[in-house]
Amino acid sequence: MIAVTFALPSESCDFRRLLGGRHREVRILHTGVGAAIARTRLEPFLDSQRFDFLISSGFAGGTDPSLRPGDLFLAENFSDPQLLVRACDVVISRVGKLVTVDRVVEGEAERARFVRDHGAAAIDMETEWVERACTAKNIPMLSLRAISDTAAAPFPAPPDVLFDLERQQTNATRLARHLVTHPSAVVRLMRFARQIAFARVTLAAALKTLVESLD
Repeated sequence: MIAVTFALPSESCDFRRLLGGRHREVRILHTGVGAAIARTRLEPFLDSQRFDFLISSGFAGGTDPSLRPGDLFLAENFSDPQLLVRACDVVISRVGKLVTVDRVVEGEAERARFVRDHGAAAIDMETEWVERACTAKNIPMLSLRAISDTAAAPFPAPPDVLFDLERQQTNATRLARHLVTHPSAVVRLMRFARQIAFARVTLAAALKTLVESLD
């Protein structure tokens, strides 16, 4: 049995569509965004059955300026060495260090600080907690993410406008107010939606290939 985790259903929808009913040995968990909710969901999921390995997936922000939206990223520091080697054989991806953060990191200067201080090429908000849960259960893990945003292709609005961490969803009223008072954000939001869609499609295809080759 293979486990695959994503933060949100919006990240996994293309992968689930590609799988259809053909891969009955795959179980998907949506951890939610951030450590607090991920930690509460991971343990009961991993206790529910025996998993041969887990793929921690979803989106990540790029801190290395050479990364672009849609690029695939294998986190060597959160991946079982054998699974990482096998993944590199079948997926064209960047390999580097991923750092899990407790908040959304914005701006070129702050992203550059993560490269300088941590050697991080990419950042996310869940992988460290997935890895800790897998280690506690002796489940090998592979971390594969798609880059959703970079300093050159940033979020189209403040993070708290785009996503309410407490409610684990976008506050439609708050977003609408922001768009009314910042009309130029409409164009940025449309551009961001396209780059997210591209990242999701790229990730889904790579995950399907991985599942079929590692199964």
